[in-house]
Amino acid sequence: MHFFEFTEEQKMLRKAVREFVDAEIAPKAAEWDEKDVCPVELFKKMGELGINGIFVPEQYGGAGQGSVARAICLEEISRHSAGLGIAMMTHHMGPYPILLYGTEEQKKKYIPDLCSGKKVGGLAVTEPGGGSDFSGQKTTGEKKDGGWVLNGRKCFITNSHIADTSVVTAKTGEDEKGRPKLSAFIVEKGTKGFEAGRKEHKLGLRGSVTGDVVLTDVKVPADALLGKEGDGAKIGMNAIGEVGRAGMSAICVGILRGCVEEAVKFSNERIVYGKPISKLQAIQFEVAKIRTYYEAARLMTYSAASLKDDGKPCANEVAMAKYFSTEYATDASKRLMDLMGGYGVINEYPVGRFLRDALASIPSGGTSHIMQIIIAANTLSGFQP
Repeated sequence: MHFFEFTEEQKMLRKAVREFVDAEIAPKAAEWDEKDVCPVELFKKMGELGINGIFVPEQYGGAGQGSVARAICLEEISRHSAGLGIAMMTHHMGPYPILLYGTEEQKKKYIPDLCSGKKVGGLAVTEPGGGSDFSGQKTTGEKKDGGWVLNGRKCFITNSHIADTSVVTAKTGEDEKGRPKLSAFIVEKGTKGFEAGRKEHKLGLRGSVTGDVVLTDVKVPADALLGKEGDGAKIGMNAIGEVGRAGMSAICVGILRGCVEEAVKFSNERIVYGKPISKLQAIQFEVAKIRTYYEAARLMTYSAASLKDDGKPCANEVAMAKYFSTEYATDASKRLMDLMGGYGVINEYPVGRFLRDALASIPSGGTSHIMQIIIAANTLSGFQP
């Protein structure tokens, strides 16, 4: 039923990542969720596997394997810990904009450490006034003494308390039409005035750290500017649109796979009236739906990733994959919970975590409403039957 096949290299990658996940992540995922802690110590191990810089060219310390390979890594991690999945997904939004818009000096300075796991990456764009309202950002960047001074607050920032190297957007003036001009800056942990603020207590995706990033008279040198002055909106939206949303889609494919695996295991082992509940047609219907949701989300996600690897436009395909996979990961988790009866609400089983993680994935990287606006605009302007 698949219209494309993974390469041998991608199959080997999946096998290696799955072995790592089964050994290092699966046994501890429930604990990370319950305690709401991010296992930062695993970033170095994931760096050794090539996951941290999976799409980064080898010349900058990456694995050079592209977007399909990245989706494989995030799916495998998120089969057990979607929280760690979003921490890694957000880490990728650190080197990605530097790779696209940075100078050669910036690439060599920051990207190798992000790929190796020596440093964790982050992207600080969202503000209290609204994540999708880029023009309404209040954080400011002012030229001073040959550098820049940044002031403001970002919210709902994944990796807020663990990121070592962050790409931060700030308003640096207005364009000729009086619209806010945003610029992007690379800011390192430990810079005076650059601090983590409130840590959010989340419903799901626990196993990642989400919170405020506060900038108080943060002085950065002129070469901290990423791209040109005024490129901030483009840089931020590109990272969110093609890395953030694609990553969230892969994470929810992982949740869906977890649902399939748990549905098969539970329905074959649960005995009612002397036989496994997998023999009941009503149970079979639910398993069929969950499997179908997984396969559909998987095909949409990897198709969009393959377009990205081929250098073709993929924003609409990513939006569709993100919309479908997040919504149906939620639906599948609820169906799995129903299938399991009373066991579905017992936290010894992962289904409750699947449901909470899926729900928390919907607003991450753009809500379902925003995805539908993107899809509708693309469809109404150029759909070819």
